[in-house]
Amino acid sequence: MTNKQGILIVNLGTPSQATPDAIKKYLGEFLRDRHVVDISPFVWLPILYGIVIPKRLKYITKHYQKIWLNEQSPLLYYSKQLCHKLQESRPNLQCELAMNYGEPTLESALNRLKHCDTINVISMYPQYSTTTTLAVINKIKSLTKQWSDSPKISYLHDYADHPVYIAALVQQIDEHICIDQPDVLMLSYHGIPISYIKKRQDEYVIRCELTTQLIQQALHLYYPKLEIIMTYQSRFGKGKWTEPNTSDILIELAKKEKSVTVICPGFAVDCIETLHEIDIENRELFMQYGGEQFNYIPALNDSTLQVGLLYTLLDDVLRKPTT
Repeated sequence: MTNKQGILIVNLGTPSQATPDAIKKYLGEFLRDRHVVDISPFVWLPILYGIVIPKRLKYITKHYQKIWLNEQSPLLYYSKQLCHKLQESRPNLQCELAMNYGEPTLESALNRLKHCDTINVISMYPQYSTTTTLAVINKIKSLTKQWSDSPKISYLHDYADHPVYIAALVQQIDEHICIDQPDVLMLSYHGIPISYIKKRQDEYVIRCELTTQLIQQALHLYYPKLEIIMTYQSRFGKGKWTEPNTSDILIELAKKEKSVTVICPGFAVDCIETLHEIDIENRELFMQYGGEQFNYIPALNDSTLQVGLLYTLLDDVLRKPTT
């Protein structure tokens, strides 16, 4: 009897359109998740819908409109391309794409894979965190707990130190700096609240530091004088977040007249946090404080490097025991 294998590629999420209504809906779903904002709903929801979303909606809408690609968000566009390419390479498997927030929904994707004997889940978060990877796992468990004769489900924990992932990033970096080497290579990761690290024993920072260490080791063989630093971006709210902060360090480097190239290893595909926050907002900030040379290295997106990485991760998942 044939064992039917399903592949579920999961990314964070995105608005369906670059409009205020679509973005409001997406932000509401995203920021209601206790994995993301760990505050009592009785306290948080009035703040979210009464202050946070109304205050941010106008300029976030403009940000999305600036980066919209082929009538959809870059995150959705590149994620679709990856799923399509993976399906083409593995025609005997059923590959589905889902977003933890927004569309295509996790529920709809899981229903399309319900007939499979095994569902292999690859979350597109290189570094594990309770705010991202665990949120996906818990949501899938919640959606499938009432299923009768449920498929076996296998999860990829993360791939922060996977040799193919590191090699892909190193090649991506090398292709962009080999001719015009900057003074500083900045590895900017999405930040998380410090309280989550302590309260949840979240290993995210450890995983980011491991990725950075491996990239440094590989690059220093070819660029021994290149200064490589890691920072955290996307700070939200007034609490303490992981440091150093990307924007603060860019200001310091601009004042020192250092040339800077930035890559965001924690983002599998480009999105608003990379294309707008880094390549537009932080570029402008860097120039404002006297910086002259700023370059952003795109995420792996749907490149052959990323597709090759996904092939390898998929083979790794298929070899693992299911739960």
